[in-house]
Amino acid sequence: MNKLSEEKVFRDPIHGYVRVDDSVVWQCIQTKEFQRLRRIKQLGSTSMAYHTGEHSRFAHSLGVYEIVRRMVNEVGDLKEKLTEYEKITVMLAGLLHDIGHAPFSHSFETIMHKKHEEYTVQIISQKSEIKDILDNYSPHLADDVAKVIDGSHPNGILCQMVSSQLDADRMDYLLRDSYFTGTKYGEFDLERILRTMRVADDKLAVKVSGMHTIEDYIMARYHMYWQVYFHAVSRSYDVILKNLFKRLVDLYKENPTKILDEYPMYRNLLTKEILSNEDIFDLDDSTCLYSFRLMSKGDDKILADLAMRLLTRNLFKYSNPQNSQDILSKLKEKGYDKQYYFYWDHQTQNPYTPYNGQTHSIWVLMDNGEIAELSSVSKIVSSICQNSTYQDEKIFFPKEVL
Repeated sequence: MNKLSEEKVFRDPIHGYVRVDDSVVWQCIQTKEFQRLRRIKQLGSTSMAYHTGEHSRFAHSLGVYEIVRRMVNEVGDLKEKLTEYEKITVMLAGLLHDIGHAPFSHSFETIMHKKHEEYTVQIISQKSEIKDILDNYSPHLADDVAKVIDGSHPNGILCQMVSSQLDADRMDYLLRDSYFTGTKYGEFDLERILRTMRVADDKLAVKVSGMHTIEDYIMARYHMYWQVYFHAVSRSYDVILKNLFKRLVDLYKENPTKILDEYPMYRNLLTKEILSNEDIFDLDDSTCLYSFRLMSKGDDKILADLAMRLLTRNLFKYSNPQNSQDILSKLKEKGYDKQYYFYWDHQTQNPYTPYNGQTHSIWVLMDNGEIAELSSVSKIVSSICQNSTYQDEKIFFPKEVL
């Protein structure tokens, strides 16, 4: 193992310190691909509702790494069962899991041809500063890290640590997003979870004595989604953002040369099926915000109006879908194009999904040594599962029509 001569630390409000003593981890943090995450907000539009939610995916990615690092060093079963190479692999997967993320959270993906997870694997697997570092450490490391992230690694425990229903990613973003939005909804006892975490039957599990902490974690996730992530104000901003990019694409189809000349920052996005790693590096929040300024002064009235709404927080109003026909009639009366000024938004969330052959369940290690799926032993989680999918529908439109 190639260790640093001196441990590096990052001050962090969630974890106190994020500690790095492995050279390959430190080198990956210094790459341009990872540093790009400083320029992308973790919560995208949520700061429109919670003004202090301005933290970056850089901070979140360090937090995920730190939780994984603690898992492999503090959870006895993981410390003993995993090889040093596997520990490095899963720590890097936690660190790098978001490097392919687009600006403005998931809304931007509506005009991309691949999901951010696929671009993350692409950056790790194809020519990049990160791949050079991983290849220099081991010829198989980039491929192994990518397999942990996409869930295909033969050691399923590594995948569970980074992406499952009880993973380092979710644990960090719940605590971090709760802290920075000034809410309490996402709080749970991370220390207790780590203390009671075990490996049983080749699965991550939590001792039955820690089950109530997991129940708190499930409820934290439920409340954060409906009170923060699915906040109507945030959804309104996202709706305008999606409609703005829809308008941009429609204008590009009508007159490609004009649009590419006016908004060169979107040239590759509009002309390529798949973005290169360099293209991804050039996309960040600041690039988009600058483009909105240009659009707000452009000659297309719809694009200019939508861009100015984003810049000035002049957001759409929302109502119950049962009012859709009345709203559509008023939009038509006032000359609004419903393609860009009306949106039916449907949000769903499952706080927890029992094992169905595709998802990683949360397992509880019983006193007799056997493991049980969480909803089979927790009345609270069982009740949540019986209520199936939680969903909410709203229609969004300019408040001026009322």
